[in-house]
Amino acid sequence: MPVPSMAEMIPVLQTAIGPVILISGIGLLLLSMTNRLGRAIDRARILSAELPRADEAGRARLERQLEILWARARMIRLSISLAAISALCAALLVIVLFVSALLSAGSAWLVVALFVACMGCLIAALVVFLHDINQSLAALKLELQGAGSLGRR
Repeated sequence: MPVPSMAEMIPVLQTAIGPVILISGIGLLLLSMTNRLGRAIDRARILSAELPRADEAGRARLERQLEILWARARMIRLSISLAAISALCAALLVIVLFVSALLSAGSAWLVVALFVACMGCLIAALVVFLHDINQSLAALKLELQGAGSLGRR
């Protein structure tokens, strides 16, 4: 089995650049998502420390905020998992491209399947991430209503 020449590998390198850039972008998304998860966890710890000292109305409000934070943390975890799977699919895509070029094997269906899986997981991660942002606004609304600065909007 002859090893492909450098001239034959250049198009493979050019094709592999896209998934490599995608991995970099997903890495930045993962950084943002893990920061949001950390903030949600920190906020939940603060609220749970306030819980024993709260009166009935304050306790109900804090418990609702903690429920929202728990749901948000689970959503962010799902979003992180989907983004990580997307990055893994992109990395596998690069490997499959190179192995296919080295072995002169036609693996178009595998390349297409990995790319579709990568994009599908990324889209799902972003949709879940947007849902988390909406939930954080719901928690903020509860907090502001409890402080009396929002009223009943």
